[in-house]
Amino acid sequence: MLFREITSDDVGALFAVRTTTRENRLSREELAARGITEDAVRARLAGTFRGWLCEDGGRVVGFAMGDGGSGELEVIAVLPEYEGRGIGTRLLDLVETWLRSLGRQVLWLFTDPDPTLRAYRFYRSRGWADAGNEGGNRVMKKRSPGGQTSP
Repeated sequence: MLFREITSDDVGALFAVRTTTRENRLSREELAARGITEDAVRARLAGTFRGWLCEDGGRVVGFAMGDGGSGELEVIAVLPEYEGRGIGTRLLDLVETWLRSLGRQVLWLFTDPDPTLRAYRFYRSRGWADAGNEGGNRVMKKRSPGGQTSP
């Protein structure tokens, strides 16, 4: 498995992963309705966003992206058949490390409010804490060493 930074040439492959996740699966149409298109992702990568992916034999099997401008972990997605191999954890670590290198003391994300979903347990087991609900989503935050409790 190869982990590397996402380039604009990878964007199409990211959508193939994002639209086939086990939880929180969204179609291309649903993503577009939220303003997430291939062009929008390319523009984000040219701005304050950065991300990493995991390839297996040249196939993208997982990815994660964050926003350096806000400290948000925006997305993490792994193909169902690659779950449980540590890919999500490694991708999360790469984004967290990058955001911290920018001086971000508090990282944050939105996730489904349902605590029975795997995503919730995944984040909690990696040091993320509940920080309330906003717009029907759960907000979670993670303090860096010496970080404050809110951004």
